[in-house]
Amino acid sequence: MPFMMLAFLTFALAVAPCDVLADVSRPSQQTNDNKIGVLLINHGSRSETWRNGLLQLESHVAPTILKNPSVKGVTTAFMEYTEPSIATRLKEFDREGFTDVILVPIFLTVSPHTFDDIPTIAGMKEDPHSVQQLKIEKIERYTPKAKTHLTPPLDFTDMLQKNLLRRVTALSHNPANEGLVLIGYGDETYDKEWVELFDKAADFVKQRTGIAEYSYGWCGHIANYKPEETTAAINTVLNKKRTALVIPVLVAHDEMFQIKIIGDGIAKVSNHADRVVYKPDAILPDPDVERWVINITDEYVKKARTLVSEAR
Repeated sequence: MPFMMLAFLTFALAVAPCDVLADVSRPSQQTNDNKIGVLLINHGSRSETWRNGLLQLESHVAPTILKNPSVKGVTTAFMEYTEPSIATRLKEFDREGFTDVILVPIFLTVSPHTFDDIPTIAGMKEDPHSVQQLKIEKIERYTPKAKTHLTPPLDFTDMLQKNLLRRVTALSHNPANEGLVLIGYGDETYDKEWVELFDKAADFVKQRTGIAEYSYGWCGHIANYKPEETTAAINTVLNKKRTALVIPVLVAHDEMFQIKIIGDGIAKVSNHADRVVYKPDAILPDPDVERWVINITDEYVKKARTLVSEAR
């Protein structure tokens, strides 16, 4: 079993007792029909462009999700930096009498945010490190009356591979002379999972384009938000190939990352105007991501309804 799937299954078992306790403490839910809400959770950003990308995702998937008669609301929450926060949205669902909330993390892969922080914020688990960190960052926690169900993040599908193939193909002109550079946010705790994800994606692209040379780098806190790692990753490819195709593996567009950090890293490469091809785009918008959100939501709505039916 792949490590990332095993990690998520372990996580699911860790938070499952909250669902059981929720059924016991809320007997009224056993006699009422489900009123299910869907909360699309993302990291949050100070960039309005970034936030709008996630809100656009909501606007694209909500009409289809709401066709399910059990789903009465679809909305978005930002984990940090801006409102509406996860706690704010969960309070809204409680005020409106929702019985269940499906939490859908729009995160690229497993991380402390998806594994610890989000379930701790929503009262699904009590991770001491997360509790302390959330206090420091002044992120509010709230345990809702509604029962919460947390889905896996995006990388449990082949979505990223297809996304990168499309973006690489749009930039490529001579695969034999090109190398691929993937720049992601990165994470110290789950570095192995991030590298595994990138390696698989790069191999997928290689098999379909012939672009064999590949390197990666980080632009988030693991790299202290500095451009030098981007520069180093590009130079690794340029030592063997004429041209480097640089792809930001970030969920949405944030000027600080795509323009400032990655852009500055490219600017430090010798003769970059002739040897580096770069488009400061992001994973979103992507119809495959939209389909994933719709499908995973439908799967978890069915699970929520089954739990209530079994409890009756």
